Amino acid sequence: MIVESLNRQRVLHLLDTFARGDIEAALACCTDDVDFLTHAPIDVLPHMVPRHGKAELRELWQTIWSRYSEVRYKAPHIVAEGDAVATYMHTYFTKRSNDRIVQFDMAVFYTFRGGLVAEIREIIDSYDLVQQVLEREIGPLITSARAD
Repeated sequence: MIVESLNRQRVLHLLDTFARGDIEAALACCTDDVDFLTHAPIDVLPHMVPRHGKAELRELWQTIWSRYSEVRYKAPHIVAEGDAVATYMHTYFTKRSNDRIVQFDMAVFYTFRGGLVAEIREIIDSYDLVQQVLEREIGPLITSARAD
């Protein structure tokens, strides 16, 4: 099996274990010094700050699972080249508080080292995500704000 195919399967395994809620199995797919960064508004989603190492990533994933009862994803595009894998995903998180589904698209980039995920970089459609998390339209708040 060529490295690209193997790394593609490793990413799918990581996603599947996380979607099952098996945080420890998902962390086993990562290096001890795994580096996580997402482009999300941390004033609304403070748990999405950059993370370094398995302990910090575990804390993030535990926070997510404390807020959501189900995580599903579809990955229509996965591109692998050497030790890098890029995914484009449709994600669905079910809120524990009211069973509403938060759905958003994201691109996630993984870098491997020694067969394990060493870096995770996410780009999220944060405008749409924030509206769903807050359960309100934010457009009027933005357009009524004074521009500098």
